[in-house]
Amino acid sequence: MKGSSTKCWIRTMAQIEKKGGLLRKASSTKKPLKEKVVLMYDEIFKREDPAKNCPRFWEELFLMKVNLEYLEAKLESVDGEELMKLKDNINSLFQHCLVSLNEEHQIKVVNALQTLCALIRGVHQKNKPTSGFDIINMLMGFDKADLRMKNLVESLDSLLCGDGSESLKSLCLKLLLCLVTVTDNISQNTILEYVMINSIFEAILQILSVASSRVQHGYDAVVLLALLVNYRKYEGMGLVISQALTEYNRQYKDKEEESQGGFFSALTNMVGNMFIADVEEKISVQTNEAILLALYEAVHLNRNFITVLAQSHPEMGLVSLPTTPVLPTTPTTPLGTTPPSSDVMNSTEFPLDPNLHTSNLLITFLKYCSIVMQDTKDEHRLNSAKLCLIILTCIAEDQYANAFLHDDNMNFRVNLHRMPMRHRKKAADKNIPSRPLVCAVLDLMVEFMVTHMMKEFPMDLYMRCVQIVHKLICYQKKCRVRLHYTWRELWSALINLLKFVMSNETVLLGKHNIFALALMVVNLFNVFITYGDTFLPTPSSYDELYYEIIRMHQVFDNLYSMVLRLSTNSGQWKEPASKVTHALINVRAIINHFNPKIESYAAVNHISQLSEDQVLEVVRSNYDTLTLKLQDGLDQYERYSEQPKEAAFFKELVRSISLNVRKNLAVNTLSQEILLKEFSSIS
Repeated sequence: MKGSSTKCWIRTMAQIEKKGGLLRKASSTKKPLKEKVVLMYDEIFKREDPAKNCPRFWEELFLMKVNLEYLEAKLESVDGEELMKLKDNINSLFQHCLVSLNEEHQIKVVNALQTLCALIRGVHQKNKPTSGFDIINMLMGFDKADLRMKNLVESLDSLLCGDGSESLKSLCLKLLLCLVTVTDNISQNTILEYVMINSIFEAILQILSVASSRVQHGYDAVVLLALLVNYRKYEGMGLVISQALTEYNRQYKDKEEESQGGFFSALTNMVGNMFIADVEEKISVQTNEAILLALYEAVHLNRNFITVLAQSHPEMGLVSLPTTPVLPTTPTTPLGTTPPSSDVMNSTEFPLDPNLHTSNLLITFLKYCSIVMQDTKDEHRLNSAKLCLIILTCIAEDQYANAFLHDDNMNFRVNLHRMPMRHRKKAADKNIPSRPLVCAVLDLMVEFMVTHMMKEFPMDLYMRCVQIVHKLICYQKKCRVRLHYTWRELWSALINLLKFVMSNETVLLGKHNIFALALMVVNLFNVFITYGDTFLPTPSSYDELYYEIIRMHQVFDNLYSMVLRLSTNSGQWKEPASKVTHALINVRAIINHFNPKIESYAAVNHISQLSEDQVLEVVRSNYDTLTLKLQDGLDQYERYSEQPKEAAFFKELVRSISLNVRKNLAVNTLSQEILLKEFSSIS
């Protein structure tokens, strides 16, 4: 320091020495020297203006390396009432941070960004019960909030869109994440009102559409978008993002550059790679709800995103990537906060090898689902499984997605992960056939059904699974798609599900409406019975449906007895049980029609136990005399709607993600040496 600044700091430090004896000579009792920036922070936490006696105080402050820990600890140590008395100095610190963001000296800009992060997080600790208004007043004052936030967002936008340092852009995104997560309930964060007014979306989209910046900042940008889209989404704010993405997609399509870049393909590669990371073994699975939420918002708010699910590329796991150190098997970072490694993020181009399997975002997502859905006992994995099924529900309702899923000319090998079970062997990867992707979706639903019949019965997830299957079948019936699939596995899973529900009637009825699930399952069979001849692949498939119903008739008989018993009582289950009774009419008609004929055939031919072929022969010979009742509405379903049914789930999910992002946001990871080296390379 030179001139008056040097003199004022000599005077200030002399006063501190006199008061605290920091520099007096003593052996064992002397206090450690405080670094200069700490002394300057202490001046801010006095009621006097720190620049009163030192005019260059603020200019000098932002040349000092930030001590985030001390500044946040200082804010935490001051009680709320005392902090209000320091409001003018806090406002000044905030304002001078904004001034420094526009400095040419980039060290000042970095220090200003880090200081803002510490300041926002520190003030937040004093305002947890509030909705955010106190935070605004403490940071910048109500009267100047509009101007201050406008200046802040404009500065961040300029830094994010400029040609400057990648480290600066990283800090800008982390500052935005600090702002977004400053309150537990994102919709009560009034600071975001200013972020929305002074739009930052174009800057975020630009980051995601440029390969180099996507590698560095893609994870933070996607999490930021996922959180912003949930800000007062039911008041229309979510439409802003939807319109922005739709417009970007239109321009992207017009230029016919889908394979070269753009926001959608960027998100495809990035989200896909995030799903792949750390999921080989069940013990190492770490759910990433932030990225799942981003995918959900893209699929739900913008149907054009469905096209991205189909974009093919060589399968990631089969491509040789750079060797990286082995990661620990136990996750070390909490839920929703782990970005992929830069090596994985950067692997957007692959060697062209005709022997490689092709993949796409949907395949990667299905594999991820198959792992997450194995273990639903943990709350986070339960939420992730639910979100996966909600995303699949949106996909199963979409006409374009269904056309792609059922396209017989688009076949893929999808190696879904299966839960280890004693009674079955692990399927060899090489035995996986190449099939339309809808087969993998059905496999995933069947796998869930057969592996989660347990005491803590996940009723909600089962309902969603059956609904997804129903929606896919409705598309097949409507478009007369004859899918070559092992339908018996689905029918067997559904029948065993009914069997489990009845075996645990007493326990389950105390927690769930089991009749809603039973009705869905029975009506799914009714769709096959009524319309199966229009979409099952062969006549023999339809015969096999009847064979399975007849073979497992005891399950349907027991179900009928149970619902008949409850429908004739005046209890709370009378009406839902009656619906199941009515739905069973055709199933019972099949059983009552064919069983006597099978018994007669066995008696005439003196056979104690008929083979499958013999039963099928009886079935084929007696279709003509079977009478079935036409049931209405079997191919109709209620379309997914987030509000009001799922509003509470997403509100809590966003709160959880926001808390974890705030908790694990690292803004002090840049050393001065790295920054100086980086800045020196910028022309």
